[in-house]
Amino acid sequence: MHRAGLCQCAGVEASGLVERAPQLAALAAALDAVTAGNGGVLVLLGGEAGGGKTALVREFCRHQGPVLWGACDPLFTPRPLGPFTDIAQDSGGALHELIAAGAKPHQVAAEIARQAKGIMVLEDLHWADEATLDVLSLLGRRIGALPMLVIATYRDDELGRTHPLRRLLGEVRGSVRRLTAEPLSADAVAGLARPYGLDPHELHRATAGNPFFVTEVLAARGDDIPATIRDAVLARAARLDEAATSVVEAVSIAVPQCELHLLDALVDETAARGVERALAAGIIEVAPGGGVRFRHELARRTIEESLSPHRRRALHRTALATIPAGDATRLAHHAEAAGDAEAVQRFAPRAAEQAAAIGAHREAAAHYARALRFGNGLPPETRADLLERQSQECYLTDQTDESITALEHAIAVRRQAGDRRGEAAALSLLTRRLWCGARTEEATRRGDEAVRILEGLPPGRELALAYSNLSQLSLNDERRDETVAWARRAIDLAEALDDTGVIVHALNNIGTIELLAGERTGLDKLERSLALADRPGFEEHVGRAFIHVGWAMTRTRAYDLAGWLDRGIELCDELGLEGWRLYVQAYRARFHLDQGRWDAAADDAGFVLRSAESVPLLRILALTTIGTIRARRGDPDQWAPIEEARTLLKGQQELQYRAPVALAHAEALWLEGRNDAVDAATRDVREQAADRHAGPVVAELTRLRRLAGVDRASEPPAWDPTGCPYDEALTLTDSASEEDLRRALDGFQRLGARPAAAIATRRLRELGVRNLPRGPRPDTASNPGRLTRREGEVLTLVRQGDSNAEIAARLFLSEKTVHHHVSAILRKLGVSSRTQAISEASRRGIAT
Repeated sequence: MHRAGLCQCAGVEASGLVERAPQLAALAAALDAVTAGNGGVLVLLGGEAGGGKTALVREFCRHQGPVLWGACDPLFTPRPLGPFTDIAQDSGGALHELIAAGAKPHQVAAEIARQAKGIMVLEDLHWADEATLDVLSLLGRRIGALPMLVIATYRDDELGRTHPLRRLLGEVRGSVRRLTAEPLSADAVAGLARPYGLDPHELHRATAGNPFFVTEVLAARGDDIPATIRDAVLARAARLDEAATSVVEAVSIAVPQCELHLLDALVDETAARGVERALAAGIIEVAPGGGVRFRHELARRTIEESLSPHRRRALHRTALATIPAGDATRLAHHAEAAGDAEAVQRFAPRAAEQAAAIGAHREAAAHYARALRFGNGLPPETRADLLERQSQECYLTDQTDESITALEHAIAVRRQAGDRRGEAAALSLLTRRLWCGARTEEATRRGDEAVRILEGLPPGRELALAYSNLSQLSLNDERRDETVAWARRAIDLAEALDDTGVIVHALNNIGTIELLAGERTGLDKLERSLALADRPGFEEHVGRAFIHVGWAMTRTRAYDLAGWLDRGIELCDELGLEGWRLYVQAYRARFHLDQGRWDAAADDAGFVLRSAESVPLLRILALTTIGTIRARRGDPDQWAPIEEARTLLKGQQELQYRAPVALAHAEALWLEGRNDAVDAATRDVREQAADRHAGPVVAELTRLRRLAGVDRASEPPAWDPTGCPYDEALTLTDSASEEDLRRALDGFQRLGARPAAAIATRRLRELGVRNLPRGPRPDTASNPGRLTRREGEVLTLVRQGDSNAEIAARLFLSEKTVHHHVSAILRKLGVSSRTQAISEASRRGIAT
C-alpha cells in the first residue's frame, strides 16, 4: 500500500535522489545479508518531517520484487495495528483473518514471522498505536532468525522524551541497523536551485535543507510560501494543545530566535508550560546558546501569517519593549510590525549601517526602504540622505531600477531645498546607475549637468568625483583620450583634497583603458587602485577592479590573468556585491568558452541569466555565450538567445554591447552556411572597433568574414589562438593545407563542434581527401553530459551507491578501468565528487 504524505518528496524523487547514495547502499547491503541466508534485518530510518524518507524507501523498493507496505495515520486516536491492517488487506490470507478477528499483538507477530520473506515497510511509526509498537518490538527481538528485511520509518523530530516509540528504539538489539535521512547540504540545495535562478543560500537558510520544503519552493519558483507547505505546517500545528499553541505563536514573531526572557514576556506562566510539548512536536527546537526557534524559516512565517492582526501587533509591541536597545536589526523589524514610526526611524537606519558594514547590502537597502516608509515628516536633508543611501545599496545588489528611482527622488528633494551642491553630487552619481540601466545618453547628459553646476561652486570632492564619473562614461565608450583626460583632472583635484576614493576610481579608469589596449601598465594601475580600496566603504571599487580585469582579459585573451576571476567572485560574494559578482561570472563564462570548457561556460552564463535583474549588458554577455555554445554544438535552439541579445541592443552604441552580439551572430550564420548575411552582421561593428583601436575585436570579426568568403583578398588577421582550442581549429580552417584541415577537424571533433567539423570535412573532401575520421558516436553526442554508453552504465551504479569494486564486479571490468570511467564522468560533469555527480546528472536530465 503506497501512500503519499508530508514525507513524500516527489520533486527530488522524479529527478533522482540527491545525497541519498549512502542510505541506498546501506539498504542494499541489508537486503543482501537477508538473501544470503544470514537472517533478517530491521532498519530503523529516522528523519524530520519532509526529510524524504518515503522517497528514499520507494526508490530502493522500486528495484525489488513485491513489498509489504503499511503506514500509521496522523489520527488523534490511532488505528489499532494500522500498518499491519494495511498489509493484511493487501496480502489477505491468515493475517487478514487474524486481524479481522481482533488478534492480540503477539498473535500478529507470530503470523508475520511464520510468513516472513522479502521486504516489509512500516511508515510513520511516530503515529503508531501501542499494539503496533508491541508487534514491532516482538519482531525486532526475533528478526535475526527471520528471512525478512523490515524497514521502519519515523520522524525523529516528533519524539519527545516520553514518546512510546523512544522506548522501543532504546530496547531493540541484534540485527538492527539505524539510518537517518539527513537534510540536504548547502551544495545539494545549490545544485537543485541552479536551474530556477533562486538564491541557493537563502533557499537553504529558509528550508534548512528539508527536501520537501526545497522542492515545493522550487516548484512554486520561490513565490511566497507554497500552499502545500502552508497546509502541512498548519496541519501539524493544529495537533498542539492550547498552551503549546501559544508558545509556537509567540516564537513565530521572534527572529532569528526567541530567548527565554523574551518568551517569558510574550506568554503567561500557564502557556509557558507548553514549551516542552511544542518542542516534542518538532515544530520548534532549542536554539544554540539558549532559547527556542523554528526549525524552518518557512514554517515560522506560516505560523506568523496565520495570527490575527491584533495578536500579531501585540506580540511585536511586547518584543519591541523587551529586546535590548543595541540589537537594531531586530528592533527595526518589531518596530515596523508594531506600527511604531518613531522606533522605526530610530532603529532602521542604524540597522542598515550595520548590515552594510558586513556586506549585507540587500538587507541594508531593505532597512533604508523601511525607514523611508515611515519618514514622511523627516527634514529634507535627512530624507535625501536616506534616499541616497538606499540608492547605493540597491546599486550594489543589481536593483538598478530601484536605485535610479531613489536617487531621482533625492535629487528632487535637494533641488526643492535649494541644496545645489548636494543636487549636483547626486546627479553625478546618477550617471553610474543610468549607465547600468542601459540609459547611456541620459547618463552623459546628467554627468555634464553635474559638472556645470559644480564648476560654478567652490571646488570640492563632489567636482573631483564628477570628473571621474565622466571619465568612466568615456571608458565605457572606449574613448581613450577622453577617459585619461577626465581622470587626470579628477586625480589632480582629489590629491589636493586628499580624497582617496576619487583617486581609486580614476586610477581604475586609466588602468582599464590601457589594459583593453593590451598594455600591462594598466594592470599596475588597477592593482594600485585595488590596494587603495582595501578599507571600509570602498567595496564598490574592489568590485570594479575585478570586473574590468575580466572585461580586458576576455577582450585580449590575456588568460594568464584568469586567477582574477575566481578571486573576484569570491571577494564579491564576501562583500555582498551581487551585481559585480555577476559581471565577473559572465566574463568567467567567456573564459571557459574560449578554453573549450563549454559545459562550465553554459553553467556560469546560465547562472547570470537567472540572477541578473536589471542590467542589459549582463544579459547580453550571458546570452551570447550560450548562443555561441549552442551554435558550435549544432543545437536546434541556438537562435533564441542570440535574437534576444540582438533585441537588447536597441539604442546601444557602445562597442562592449555590440561586439559580443556581432561575433555570436556572425559565427552562427557562418556555421549554418548563411555566408551572404555575415557582411551585414559585422561591417559596422568592425569599423567601430577599428575606430576604438580594439584590435582583438577587429581580428575576430575579420577572421569570420574571411571564413564566410567576405574580404578574402585581405590579409589574414594577426591572431594568436594558443590555449583556445576552438579558435586554434577555426584558424586552421582558413587554410588550404590538408594537414591544417585535418588538425582542425580533430580539434572540432574533440570539442563536439559538429557544424564546424562538417565544414572542415567538406573542405578536405574538396581537396580529394577520403577515409576521414568519424566523430563521436550518436549516443555520446546526444547525451547532455557527453557521456559514453559505458560511462552512463557506471553512473547508474554510482547513483545506487556502489563502490568501484562493486561496479567492476557487476560490469566485468577491472577496478582500474572503473576508476578511469568515474574520473571521466566527474570531469565531463565539471564536479569533484560522486555526490555532486549524482546531483549534476539529475539537474541536466541525464538518463541512465
